[in-house]
Amino acid sequence: MVSIDLFRDGMARLAGAVTVITTDGRMGFAGITATAVSSVTDQPPTLLTCINRASFAHPVFSGNGVLCVNVLAEDQQDVAGLFSDRSITMPERLSRVAAHPLATGSPALEGALASFDCTIVQQHGLGSHDLFICEVRAVSLGHGTAGLAYFQRNYHRVGGRLAGTAPVAG
Repeated sequence: MVSIDLFRDGMARLAGAVTVITTDGRMGFAGITATAVSSVTDQPPTLLTCINRASFAHPVFSGNGVLCVNVLAEDQQDVAGLFSDRSITMPERLSRVAAHPLATGSPALEGALASFDCTIVQQHGLGSHDLFICEVRAVSLGHGTAGLAYFQRNYHRVGGRLAGTAPVAG
């Protein structure tokens, strides 16, 4: 078995987009910073995110059954810090950012590059986390041109192309 420290050191070398995942509904508001988000399929538009079952926010996401994945722009490092600071209450987190509800009622953060408003359609436990399979109900696109990534335990700007390269065909 690989040690937890070695696994974490290896994963620190995998750059990830920084997101803030929000929810609102009968269980109340919650929002957390996460890099564990991935596209699953575009038919139907579906994504996956992972949330630790020990997190104080987990029962809120699970109980509401909806969430919004907000992809942060390069200038939103303070927002990432706000939503990862365990000493700041959920109501205080929401009061410090501009947000508006999308179709499910989950908050889309102003300034995000994209906000994916979702219904949780499946939830699976694996180790310490639950995997949330989410169908996208609405998308709000922002106007930024560069994103925020987490690599080697630090934030980095992501945007543009390497000189001499062509865009990847889709």
